[in-house]
Amino acid sequence: MRDESAIGCVGVLVIGTRGPAGPGEVLVKIRGGSETYLAWSETPLPRGATVLVVESRGSRTVEVAEWEDPLGPEAGMAGD
Repeated sequence: MRDESAIGCVGVLVIGTRGPAGPGEVLVKIRGGSETYLAWSETPLPRGATVLVVESRGSRTVEVAEWEDPLGPEAGMAGD
């Protein structure tokens, strides 16, 4: 069963992904708490990377893409 509610959520990799060679694990803030999912990505991503959930594969497995928050701390420094 797919978990559509995870799509669009941001998370942090607790175990890096290996691209097509294997999944990692992502901790996602969702439903007022945090949940872990197996995370697949097109390219390898390191542990600690911030990612966006772009698809649900079902069975607590998601596809992720590297994500940089456009409103993150660096965004406020543009006028400095």
